[in-house]
Amino acid sequence: MENHLQTFSDTSLSFTMIAVEGNLHRDPFKMTDNYRVRLSDFWIGEYLVTQALWAYVMKDTPKTEPSHFKGANKPVEKVSWQDIVAEFLPRLNALTNASRPANTTYRLPTEAEWQYAARGGVYGWQYPFEYAGSNKLEEVGWYDENSYQETKDVGLKTPNLLGLYDMSGNVWEWCSDWYGSYPDPNKSIAVNPTGTAMGMSHVVRGGGWHGYAQYCRSTFRNGHAPEIHLNNLGFRLVLSSSVQ
Repeated sequence: MENHLQTFSDTSLSFTMIAVEGNLHRDPFKMTDNYRVRLSDFWIGEYLVTQALWAYVMKDTPKTEPSHFKGANKPVEKVSWQDIVAEFLPRLNALTNASRPANTTYRLPTEAEWQYAARGGVYGWQYPFEYAGSNKLEEVGWYDENSYQETKDVGLKTPNLLGLYDMSGNVWEWCSDWYGSYPDPNKSIAVNPTGTAMGMSHVVRGGGWHGYAQYCRSTFRNGHAPEIHLNNLGFRLVLSSSVQ
């Protein structure tokens, strides 16, 4: 598994996917004290999806510039879960069909993948930070006390242990899972969990520019209806060899 993958590498829209080593053959990852998971390897976006990348993929559609806070390198926001899954991802996968590793697909992260990556993957147990990369949110994230009530260009703060930026703050990030209770803690360790079978909202993670610090903790979870568009809600890509 390559450590880094670059897509659209010969253009100004180049973006990097960073390899995340799974823990199938290691100790389980504790999402909570009672909920433990094991995950396969995957790649995850170094940055949030930017407005420039969104506009390129969604060109020739009415949805090229959905964001409230304009800026090519700012995270795209005001995009719904449905917009991403039904329109953006199929278009991105079609555009990258010849350049992606064989049998891989771009998709949203599962909630377990998101939290595992935010906390540093296999290195997280050595550095149990409260936020993604630090115990001091000001070092790694934009939130209501330092954002001046707007989004910021991606990558301006310190990255986490895996080299991922803005996993705490800036904008909340859609996950693929329906929002629901975690499985019965008495059951066996979950392998590549994908959440409950149905629900009213999808998981969002990471906190955002006008939220409290507590919302930016790597363990904090929330949910929104899949059709909602908010100016503090965007997403990050995952690439894997198995669609979850």
